[in-house]
Amino acid sequence: MAPPAVLIPAATLDAFVAGIFREAGCDAAEAGRISSHLLGANLAGHDSHGVARVPRYVEWLKAGYVLAGQTAEAVTDGGCFALLDGKFGFGQTVAPQAVALGIERAKQHGIAVVGLRNAGHIGRVGEYAETAIAHGLISVHFVNVAGSVLVAPFGGTERRFSTAPFSVGVPLPGRPLVLDFATSLVAEGKVLVASNGGKALPHDALIEPDGTLSGDPHTLYGPYDQVGPRNPSNGAGAIRAFGEHKGSGLAFMCEMLAGALTGGGTSGPIEARGRIANGMLSFYVSPAHFGTRAEFEATGRAYVDWVLACNPAAAGQAVLAPGDKEAATRADRLAHGVPLQPDTWEGIVQTGRALGLSPPG
Repeated sequence: MAPPAVLIPAATLDAFVAGIFREAGCDAAEAGRISSHLLGANLAGHDSHGVARVPRYVEWLKAGYVLAGQTAEAVTDGGCFALLDGKFGFGQTVAPQAVALGIERAKQHGIAVVGLRNAGHIGRVGEYAETAIAHGLISVHFVNVAGSVLVAPFGGTERRFSTAPFSVGVPLPGRPLVLDFATSLVAEGKVLVASNGGKALPHDALIEPDGTLSGDPHTLYGPYDQVGPRNPSNGAGAIRAFGEHKGSGLAFMCEMLAGALTGGGTSGPIEARGRIANGMLSFYVSPAHFGTRAEFEATGRAYVDWVLACNPAAAGQAVLAPGDKEAATRADRLAHGVPLQPDTWEGIVQTGRALGLSPPG
């Protein structure tokens, strides 16, 4: 049985994590962005992309794999389409820059396509869909991780894909929809959380070289200490794609669109560059420019209401729309604190202490 979680007030956690990144070399604005984005993932219930990643981010910064204070640079700019190079800046800095450009151009032209390459880990992609929703825009995001092979394709046991996230945001009055998931059966961060004593993995989330299915994080990480870094390169196995051939096929397309098309590179073959980088290809559509905003909102909202009126399969468990669970989790954790497994919290505390910071409280 997993040990009880440590509850940290959201504001306390935000301040401590921001302090870590300031001490690690980021300016106050960037440290705040990184902290608020990671915390936002925890608040949404996506702990795999939350503050558990703090020690790894700091390691990458020290190693020079990710760089502080970067501004994404335009490689191609055709008005309603653009390609940006993140120059290996923190994803929480350069990805919002790409999203802001996409929103600006979609408001101007009605549609925009923006590619981003060579970005540090951009975190929870659903946040970028939520940003577009706040501006009344539909958005679709394909993401890959260049240089990161973690996922076996359908029918195989060897790593070939990154976890390749995919997200769609749909603005509807009073009920926005946010679809956000990794194309792997579980995100790598969920394996990280499980290895720190958090929620156990499904028994078939991973696959060993001989085809045996596994829920043991050691399949991905190999041997590791109870508290400390995890290196997925040390494991012999792989994460499985979700939905068998369907998730595998979608992961393939994420690699093609976010990796090959942007020029940032696919998950493999592995290059000897020592770092990974996110690529993202995003589409933004303005219903107002499309000329159907009123019909879209009325029809879309009526359809959502009809779907959610479906009889539940289990008594007391309502049918949910994409984003509903995250909204409920966010409200609960803002009120009661963010639950972290003791090993996860200890890893963050140790990272802070190494930078001269005392833990809160």
